[in-house]
Amino acid sequence: MLLHRHRELCERAVDPLEVAAGLEAQGFTDRTAARYRHRDVFSLAEELYARVPRRPEEVRVAEDRPEPVAPWALAVLAPGAVAALAWLGLALTHGPVRAAVGAAGALALGGALFLAVRHGPLRAPGGRTVPAARLWALWLLAYAVGGDGLLAEVLTGGPDDLWELTPGPLLGLALAVAPAAWCAHLFARRARRRIADSRGLADFAAAVRPLLLGTVSLQLLALAALLLPTGAGPGALALGALLLLARLLTVHGHPETASAALAAACAAEVLALASVLSSRLPVPGFDALAVPVRAVTDAWGPGAVPTLVCGAAALGLLAHATGSLARASAHTTP
Repeated sequence: MLLHRHRELCERAVDPLEVAAGLEAQGFTDRTAARYRHRDVFSLAEELYARVPRRPEEVRVAEDRPEPVAPWALAVLAPGAVAALAWLGLALTHGPVRAAVGAAGALALGGALFLAVRHGPLRAPGGRTVPAARLWALWLLAYAVGGDGLLAEVLTGGPDDLWELTPGPLLGLALAVAPAAWCAHLFARRARRRIADSRGLADFAAAVRPLLLGTVSLQLLALAALLLPTGAGPGALALGALLLLARLLTVHGHPETASAALAAACAAEVLALASVLSSRLPVPGFDALAVPVRAVTDAWGPGAVPTLVCGAAALGLLAHATGSLARASAHTTP
């Protein structure tokens, strides 16, 4: 009966590991496997895989071959290269020409980022994404460039003119796309190796959680080193952590959670600006709306708002990822 119910899964799988991941995704645990006289889900998956015949063209060797790097290496390097050229162009131009260079650089950077997430380790298998997540990510990047200056102007009664823009964080984040891709690549490969070495689902989860934390820490160190020369504050570091975790969850089958966290961060930043603007309305009691934002900015400056917002969203995603990415089903190709 069990073999009949899961025949399609076993016929489609390229190795017993994918059968185990599929069973886990359907709610199987090691305790469930024990009812079928197996010590864990992996052992049960090996029997199912061995007993289901496959057509010759569907039989593939389950070796851990190194994934070719060349096809996606240039794609993940493109955002950093485009951002560096745009930065140089902005530094060498003035007036209308500078504005044109900035607009062209922004469009080119958007295209480079789209290319980077469509290839290699940052690509969501099967194209399973939430389209709105792109809008949330663009807003967060735009706020990193001009949000602090806009908030400072709004708090002082403006803006009366174009506020100060700080492209430094965007340059650092663009340069960090390549390290993020390498970290995602290493995490995916090492996690699949842990599947082969683990004795059960609990054993696999215990091995993957420190791997995930190490991957995030490594990326944050690389991002901090890239942001330091640009003069960017901790808000850019918090945003980088948020974007990395959102992409990892998207790549491993949880795009809805990633999109929800990005949307929540956007909403919080918009709310911070809106609360200050609303406090100007001649309505009794509305002046109290700006008190929380003013208290935060008076203590730590306008940059504290994106730091707190993106940091809280990143911590929420990290907590979710330690559970969802510690499942074997998150590390198989759909």
